[in-house]
Amino acid sequence: MIPPKESLNAFKGAQQPFVAHAPIEINSAKYFYTCAVGGALSCGLTHYMMTPVDMLKCRMQVNKNLYKGVFDGFKKVASAEGIKGLYLGGMPTLIGYSMQGMGKFGFYEYFKYLYSGIVGEETAMKYKTTLFLTASASAEFIADILLCPMEALKVKMQTSTTPFASSFMGGISKINAAEGLNGFYKGLTPLWMRQIPYTMVKFATFERTVEAIYKHILGKPKSEYSKFEQLGVTAAAGYFAGIFCAVVSHPADTLVSKLNNVAKAEGESTGTVAMRILKDLGFAGVWAGLGPRIFMIGTLTAAQWGIFDSYKVFSGLPTTGGAAPVAKKE
Repeated sequence: MIPPKESLNAFKGAQQPFVAHAPIEINSAKYFYTCAVGGALSCGLTHYMMTPVDMLKCRMQVNKNLYKGVFDGFKKVASAEGIKGLYLGGMPTLIGYSMQGMGKFGFYEYFKYLYSGIVGEETAMKYKTTLFLTASASAEFIADILLCPMEALKVKMQTSTTPFASSFMGGISKINAAEGLNGFYKGLTPLWMRQIPYTMVKFATFERTVEAIYKHILGKPKSEYSKFEQLGVTAAAGYFAGIFCAVVSHPADTLVSKLNNVAKAEGESTGTVAMRILKDLGFAGVWAGLGPRIFMIGTLTAAQWGIFDSYKVFSGLPTTGGAAPVAKKE
């Protein structure tokens, strides 16, 4: 969607205090749609940019002895495969995480509104953290169903010892021919195990960190700062939240990487395969690749919140957090 002319004029006078004029009614269908578009942009673009780091992380999870570290991995891949090798799996990453971001951010705003209406404004304000956690978990449940097929293809392309497929559509066809629908969704439960705690921490920590920055560090209400200062708060809170996200979700992330590269025995369930993998990995094994992932997720989360809130401001909406939500007019 194209933001209205008034929102473009709002970018003039950057150092003036910024209060969004909100030409889009808060908690309307158009508001949720705008948040979904911002989420698609924020997650799709950032995950695509981080494809080289993600590719190395996945390979180190599958074979921890493959590289001595991130920089060694970059050097070896670039030398053997060039830039194309570093962006292996980039297309399913871009498509999958754009769809996931659409569901994650759009439904998060919707479920915040829905659950606030169910429990009442006073209760919602009193138990804000619970509201953030519940809304984000609900949103991520849906978002991962959208992501899972592309995540399966991405991991296979990035971690196969021989080239998995010569093209994006070739990879889709190969998975479908070999395993059918199950090949695209066999990693859904581990994906939920990884992403739902990740997203709960991501949104709740972000919202609370934004609040704390305005209240305890800056000492003035959000409305007294310019849009660029507010976006600076967004980026700082996003990076802080990203560090926690990486640690909380990493064991399940390792499991997802391994699960998409291990063949099932006949009659063996996904749960049985997962337990077998965890037993083989041991406690230390599930934390393989944590260093690259902290760097990747911290940077990625800060960038995601920055893009999402920039799009909201561009559309004439307020940045996320730091102020009481505006209820939809009856």
